Amino acid sequence: MRYGLYLPNFGACASVRELSELARAAETVGWDGFFLWDHIAFEEPVPFVDPWVALTAMALSTTRLQLGPMVTPLPRRRPWQVARASATLDKLSGGRLVLGVGLGGDWWREYSAFGEPAEDRPHGAMLDEALEVLTGLWSGEPFSFAGQHYQVERAQFLPCPTRQPRIPIWVGGIWPHKAPFRRAARWDGVFPIGSGGGLAPEDVRAMLAYIQPLRAAAGQDAPFEVVLRGHAARDAAGMARLVDYAGAGTTWWLEGFSHRTTPAELRAAIELGPPR
Repeated sequence: MRYGLYLPNFGACASVRELSELARAAETVGWDGFFLWDHIAFEEPVPFVDPWVALTAMALSTTRLQLGPMVTPLPRRRPWQVARASATLDKLSGGRLVLGVGLGGDWWREYSAFGEPAEDRPHGAMLDEALEVLTGLWSGEPFSFAGQHYQVERAQFLPCPTRQPRIPIWVGGIWPHKAPFRRAARWDGVFPIGSGGGLAPEDVRAMLAYIQPLRAAAGQDAPFEVVLRGHAARDAAGMARLVDYAGAGTTWWLEGFSHRTTPAELRAAIELGPPR
């Protein structure tokens, strides 16, 4: 199992320079990845940074860490703009970008405040179409697409991403709702949360029991990442819990932090190193 950090892009974490310095410190002590939320609003007015700008600075200050947004709600972004930004960041980082995607939500009016539909159903269809557009443009070949929500006519984006066959795509979802996990089975990984907030090892096993037959039926035998977020206690019980998650099929553990966690607290937690 690999270990990463998972920080909001607002509140006390809303400093690109600080995030860049934290990423450098994380790489030095052995963390494997550093991932940012992608939000544009919160329940209260707080400072924000754009995650793509922050990830660019983090890529420039590191050489090994896997980096990415976790997750980008593609329905509120133009997929061709994400294709260009992600390919650029992939090149800049030497192939270290991971793209987390999902529907997002309207809990903090990130859709409705800007005149966008707030319902999940159209967002699911938009996400599926956007992923087709994204990967088609990453191919470097002339690409056209005629969907309900997006149309592309003879576009060709160069250069192709460094990482092949594509930048890894991890799909977010709330277990046990099945639709996001059918979607995730078509891509490279899943970033699940439970309907009550967290997942137990037995939930991970159930989730994989649902996903793996779908992948097998589609002839997909590439490695598939299972990415959980949480907080690992550094005592014997906490370490045993991580072993249980790994045994259930979890491949990444992301240590999560609040938007109220101070930079000093973040740095102290990071300098402990990953909970191996």
